[in-house]
Amino acid sequence: MVRLNRIYTRTGDDGTTGLATGARRPKYDLRVEAYGTVDEANACIGLARLHTGADAELDAMLARIQNDLFDLGADLSTPDDGKPLPYEPLRILDAQVARLEGEIDQLNAHLSPLRSFVLPGGSPAAAALHLARTVCRRAERQATALAARADEPVTPAVVKYLNRLSDFLFVAARYANDKGAADVLWIPGQNR
Repeated sequence: MVRLNRIYTRTGDDGTTGLATGARRPKYDLRVEAYGTVDEANACIGLARLHTGADAELDAMLARIQNDLFDLGADLSTPDDGKPLPYEPLRILDAQVARLEGEIDQLNAHLSPLRSFVLPGGSPAAAALHLARTVCRRAERQATALAARADEPVTPAVVKYLNRLSDFLFVAARYANDKGAADVLWIPGQNR
């Protein structure tokens, strides 16, 4: 269980931050950027939830995702360096990815196939979900860049989860746009 007695520690005043393993990294380190961007995506989902409360099913999915994103941040902040830890590190599981896939299918079953690309917008919920999707894509790019480094282990399910989450957020945005009826579609060359 996490217990925070003090919010400021002054340990980051030198431009470093601590991983869950206790190792110190610069605040601009790619691993720190990746889990920081996951936190940013989580905050965007929290903002979106201000507009999804009327749909209990969608809101419950988003609440589960917010919790998963804390798990994912914990996973990224605890790289497996082969050294034993005094605790079992929290890892994202393929079962969490599979749950997201099921929820994508569940929401997508209510939507008509797309005839064009969708512009981010429509309802406040959809716009906020599109913003969360773009931040999630950035987190995915950072996590995949991190995973490409031989000395930076990343749990494979982390990358899968972020990839699936951006798909979920796209489908959820359409679902929040009156099940796709209020989608704002791209019209190529409209303003030439």
